[in-house]
Amino acid sequence: MNRMIKLQQLSLGVFMLTATLGYGQKKPLDHSVYDRWENIAMKQLSNDGQAIIYQVVPQEGDKDLVINRLSDNKSQTFNRGEKAVFTSDSRYAIFSIRPFYSDVKAVKNKKKKEDEIAKDSLGIFNLFTQEIVKIPSVKSFKIPLKGSNTLAYLLEKEKDTTKAKGTKIAKKADKNEPLDLVVFNLQTKTERRISNVTDYFFDEKGNYLVYVTTDPNKKKKKETEDKGEAVQDSVPSIQETKIAEQAYGVYALNLETNKESVVFKGEGTFSQFNFDKEGKQMVFTYTKDEEKVLVKTYAIYQAQLPKEAKLLLADKIKGMPKNWVVSENYTPQFSKNGKRLYFGIAPQSIAKDTTLIADDHAIVDVWHYKEDYLQPQQLVNLDKDLKKSYLATVDLAKRNAIVALADETSNYTSLVDEGDATIVFQASDYGRRVEKQWDISGVTSYYIVDVRTGARKEIIKDLPGRASISPKGTAVVYYNSQEANWYVYEVKTGVRKQLNKGVSVSFAEEEFDMPDLPSAYGIKGWTDNDESVLIGDRYDVWEFYLKGNKAARMITNGYGRQHNLTFDLLQLDEEKKSFDRNEKVIAAVFDNQTKDAGYFYVNLKTGENPTKIIVENYGGFTSLSKAKNASIYAVTKGNFLHSNDLYVGAQLNQMTQLSQLNPQQEEYNWGTNELVHWTTPNGYEATGVLFKPEDFDATKKYPMIVYFYEKLSDNLNRYEAPAPTPSRLNIPYFVSNGYLVFTPDISYTDGYPGKAAEEFINSGVEFLKQNTWVNGSKIGIQGQSWGGYQVTHLVTVTDQYAAAWAGAPVANMTSAYGGIRWGTGMSRQFQYEKTQSRIGKTLWEGYDLYIENSPLFKVPAITTPLVIMHNDNDGAVPWYQGIEMFMAMRRLEKPVWMLNYNGDEHNLMKRQNRKDIQIRQQQFFDYYLKDAQAPVWMVKGVPAVLKGKNWGFELTEEKVN
Repeated sequence: MNRMIKLQQLSLGVFMLTATLGYGQKKPLDHSVYDRWENIAMKQLSNDGQAIIYQVVPQEGDKDLVINRLSDNKSQTFNRGEKAVFTSDSRYAIFSIRPFYSDVKAVKNKKKKEDEIAKDSLGIFNLFTQEIVKIPSVKSFKIPLKGSNTLAYLLEKEKDTTKAKGTKIAKKADKNEPLDLVVFNLQTKTERRISNVTDYFFDEKGNYLVYVTTDPNKKKKKETEDKGEAVQDSVPSIQETKIAEQAYGVYALNLETNKESVVFKGEGTFSQFNFDKEGKQMVFTYTKDEEKVLVKTYAIYQAQLPKEAKLLLADKIKGMPKNWVVSENYTPQFSKNGKRLYFGIAPQSIAKDTTLIADDHAIVDVWHYKEDYLQPQQLVNLDKDLKKSYLATVDLAKRNAIVALADETSNYTSLVDEGDATIVFQASDYGRRVEKQWDISGVTSYYIVDVRTGARKEIIKDLPGRASISPKGTAVVYYNSQEANWYVYEVKTGVRKQLNKGVSVSFAEEEFDMPDLPSAYGIKGWTDNDESVLIGDRYDVWEFYLKGNKAARMITNGYGRQHNLTFDLLQLDEEKKSFDRNEKVIAAVFDNQTKDAGYFYVNLKTGENPTKIIVENYGGFTSLSKAKNASIYAVTKGNFLHSNDLYVGAQLNQMTQLSQLNPQQEEYNWGTNELVHWTTPNGYEATGVLFKPEDFDATKKYPMIVYFYEKLSDNLNRYEAPAPTPSRLNIPYFVSNGYLVFTPDISYTDGYPGKAAEEFINSGVEFLKQNTWVNGSKIGIQGQSWGGYQVTHLVTVTDQYAAAWAGAPVANMTSAYGGIRWGTGMSRQFQYEKTQSRIGKTLWEGYDLYIENSPLFKVPAITTPLVIMHNDNDGAVPWYQGIEMFMAMRRLEKPVWMLNYNGDEHNLMKRQNRKDIQIRQQQFFDYYLKDAQAPVWMVKGVPAVLKGKNWGFELTEEKVN
């Protein structure tokens, strides 16, 4: 059947034909099916493209790891396989084997102790011989990213039990307990065992394995030494600490010669290890302070492998800002050429006074009107802020002083040309942060900072938009959303020019419908040597040259706009930062009319019409990946009818399907979907998607549920598994059980979000009600969050819906406006003035609009039964919004229920809660739309005395009054 339908096409004859195609009797989905429904969780091609690993994951239960040798399509499945990787030579797959899901769940539910279940095992799979070696009790494993035949893994400590009064007592292992490290040569099958290892690292090329050892009796010795002694409050500077000659510390094993060398002798805490690209240099962060010291002193050591490490940086080094120190929370990184080190510094932390007694002093948050960030926002980000680091650098040839590159006024600082450039790129909204509580986009200033001197130069001030620096750092490209123009700033000359001057097409989002400045479609990539930047409009991709006055050109030749296709260039080599202008690039495409998707070739050099590879009614095409050293591709794709499966091949239009997920779907009455188009009362062309049962019969009348959240039609070809809902509508479940489901797109007008919902949702429903197979008296509506708001609004202005379900709705915009999004700590004001709520004015400027769009003030008009889900740990919409709506309807004796899943979030996160709400949602709609029996929870509720004892699911002959 045509997937795009007009009313005049919905003739009885067409649907009679569809109904007689012989689907056979299939059972409807029920609540027992969810756990075994599977999806592809990960996929990885070997470097030579001759093998692939992928993971098949049920919604609940043990995962399967599949390793397929593509040359002869031989595959093996390993139950509970996790964290799989290929060796760089494509000879082996290495993975962990987890304990059984049921055992892990039993530990979580305290039905078993952790030491009663098996530890992780290690799997070593030979891709050529198809042989598997399994090693039990492996805590972790690592292999080098490139080169080397070496695998290293830490062995769990054998279960240590001691008898006490005839009973075995398991000693709980310390997570930092020293363990045996096994260094295994995959080629020679020889191993080396190293005792008392706490951590280990490979350099990228696999030249060295570096590991940390510690005294296994250190803790016991320290406890003996400290018995009766006071806790040390301070320690001498690292520079003044003499490292004792001990057998424990940091060691390096040369993987070619098998020779071991000492990198650092001495006890302490070692962390943040990193290597240069060639694997010749290494740095790490070190402190000698004991764990109980509240404020520790850190230093960075550098080693020219295999030589011993030397102190590189400490708190007293020249260039360190006053009262600042080396940060232990930032992993130092070498520049690509290895000549410079970038690391983190931070203000010296203040030790908490542990002598204070909590009951003797106040615990108070002080909110100040001039603080950059609200107190709730500060509290949400407290841990992150305590660990915040600011970028600094040191020239490794000089080593005599550091250069601080950022401070507390900076938002972020990024390296340029992988650290080889003489500048870094920096952004800051300092001085403009307070206003972001109502103007979330705000403005940002951008800087380039000289890594040799720390001199900071402002290049863009208060930009309403975003800026990016080119890979080599020769140019900064930015979009001014106020002007809807793209600009380039040449770093060397300081010359600034408008890139899209004389180009008539818009680069701002054309269908943006919020009371804010529209964003750009964005940068799609760069070409080699910073020659040009590739920028998208709604459909096509343009090339703008970064130097000179060469005219812009459209590399997709207008093909996208001409055919209603949106192009997005794909960089399939993760190591490449730019595109070669002489190559053909693969672009993902999306058909905005049919919602089909696929791939085209785009010729960057010629700019001729793109060449179609494949376009079909599947979704998931942006998941494309490529083998590093071969033209072999892998992609997961599916649509509403077909589960997301894995496809592999050398040609994107001739790929082989590897997985066959969810064959059980054939047992169940599934569904079909199709685009629907209609015209709204005010003349807008509207689109939606209609879902129908697989056994649809046009001679019958079907109840219909309308589900909405802004625009959903682009998801036409997305697969949706039967699953317990996080508070939305699981479409396959309801369609399988004899419902029509309709998802209309909504476009908005500033200040009138409620009327927009009426305009598009109600008119779409009226359009479909003209079909005899829609039961116009049995229509329900469901929405979550913003959709939940629209549900509560609609029931105040129409009585055409027989039942309504609103998840986490805003009921009162006047009180919600002044609330806090507790998940982020941010003010909610921006949401009403600039983004989704779309009022476009402050509360005092648009008071009438806030009242008009608040369902709470129109509750007396409601005749539709309503269920509200609003949870007490909702971090997005304060749950008192649901309470306000519930209390008003309860006061007026209107049928209303409220579900509060204790401790759960805006969207339900706990699976047991999702399963619960799925049952209640089905029972609610079945009662009002199918005339089914009511459950006890709807008729009588569930009193607090029965909480956790009875869930009220039992059906009763009684009616809801």
